[in-house]
Amino acid sequence: MEFTLITCGIYNLFWNWKQMNTCNELLGREEFNPIVVFLLSLVTCGLYFIYYQYCMGKVIVEIELARSLHPYDNLPIVSLLFSLFGLSIVVDGIHQHELNKFYPKQA
Repeated sequence: MEFTLITCGIYNLFWNWKQMNTCNELLGREEFNPIVVFLLSLVTCGLYFIYYQYCMGKVIVEIELARSLHPYDNLPIVSLLFSLFGLSIVVDGIHQHELNKFYPKQA
């Protein structure tokens, strides 16, 4: 998250790209196309990115349910609200926290 602040948001593009690819792998299908998300976000002046954050929250809950993990049911709504208030970087951190649950902790 610090790299996003230091690079004035440029690292956030890479971070979201990795999150999209991770979700696609965990789902076993292409739910997100990073290039399409990026281009639509540019064309809509960021409105599509807010929608994408909501969709990412829904997909993470779907993956958690499929893996019998306790999902954070309000994640899509929280993602939407934080994004609407310009706090997408916070949403990215929450999504990353949820995605980290799918991987074993290394000692």
